[in-house]
Amino acid sequence: MREPIESPTDAPSSAQPAFAEPSFAEPAFAEPPFAEPWHAQLFALTLGLSEAGLFTWAAWTEGFGATLKRNGAARVLDGSGDYYAAWLETLEAMLEQSGKVSAAERAQIKAAWEAAYRATPHGAPVHLPR
Repeated sequence: MREPIESPTDAPSSAQPAFAEPSFAEPAFAEPPFAEPWHAQLFALTLGLSEAGLFTWAAWTEGFGATLKRNGAARVLDGSGDYYAAWLETLEAMLEQSGKVSAAERAQIKAAWEAAYRATPHGAPVHLPR
């Protein structure tokens, strides 16, 4: 009579690895890193402009710190909406100081965006006319 062939599942438990499978679950955050999509977009835009050489990150942090200090002196900051409003204020000022975007151009683009989002149905993507 032949001996039965053991399948891998019939192997004794000592043949199984002595370590657990690694867990690749995403870390749990108490809050999302960005409260609003535009916060993430503004962060990415600022980082991209710095990496492109429009300004140094050191100049950015100095300007942003000054904006936060100035705005914080006027009122208590909530750390979310007003933080990113200060971020945007700083970025607009740095773009103007660089000479790449004038105040008039910035106002024109802002007005175009405002007209576009006011004309866009709720939940639909906003597009600027070309």
